[in-house]
Amino acid sequence: MHPLSVAIITFNEEQNIERCIRSVKAIADEIIVLDSFSTDRTVDIARSYGAIVHQEKFRGYIGQKNYAMKLASHNYILSLDADESLDQKLIASIQEAKKTFSHRAYVMNRCTNFCGRFIRHGLWYPDKKIRLFDRTVARWGGLNPHDKISLEENFLAYPLEGDILHYSFSSVEDLVWQNNRLSSIAASSLYAKGMKSSWFKMLLHPAWAFINGFFLRLGFLDGFDGFSIAIHTSHQVFQKYSKLYRLQRSKQYPIAAFAKPAVPGTKTAIGES
Repeated sequence: MHPLSVAIITFNEEQNIERCIRSVKAIADEIIVLDSFSTDRTVDIARSYGAIVHQEKFRGYIGQKNYAMKLASHNYILSLDADESLDQKLIASIQEAKKTFSHRAYVMNRCTNFCGRFIRHGLWYPDKKIRLFDRTVARWGGLNPHDKISLEENFLAYPLEGDILHYSFSSVEDLVWQNNRLSSIAASSLYAKGMKSSWFKMLLHPAWAFINGFFLRLGFLDGFDGFSIAIHTSHQVFQKYSKLYRLQRSKQYPIAAFAKPAVPGTKTAIGES
């Protein structure tokens, strides 16, 4: 068996961290938790389950995850958010992969729980993620809050069976709050990159997000929840481009103002265009 480090970033995740750590116990040779100075019991719970805890001021999702990766002792890393865990099929797939690690990176599906129900269609599933990789050929990149693993040329990610279970939204209020927060982070990131919004983008991108998620990606098969998710996803896209539009038109909306709600949590964006 080849050794594997699990890296988790946290901030006030006492409701989730135990489930996350327990799900990786069978495959982890070490568990690294990089905490952003939680004010709840996150750190105590993580340590009680054998995690090695480091604390660091939050530097954005991408910077935080890259730093957590550096803290690991082993080159192969499984990166998870605190509100995620592994199902039994994925645990078995990773155990099998550990025998040889014949690939430099592995991709897996993520299945999100919304109001107590796992969503199996639309933009939220299969939500493929590269989360197991050799850090010598991989690095976290993307544009906050849409962090993603970038691999060096000529390396492809091998698919694993099973799902990452994402316990992100226990209520509609959670989704509304998170969409508002993530759209602010996204608008700030786009503005910093010099990207522009327009009336065209504010109209077309939200409409496409709904049509793609609800119809083309079969979100309607999830019934009312699928419809609700498609509507909220469309609204998040509108929020992102409308906030970016305000940023580029008015100097009284500095980047810092939009970044302020971005408390370092671990819920990540799903299905936004």
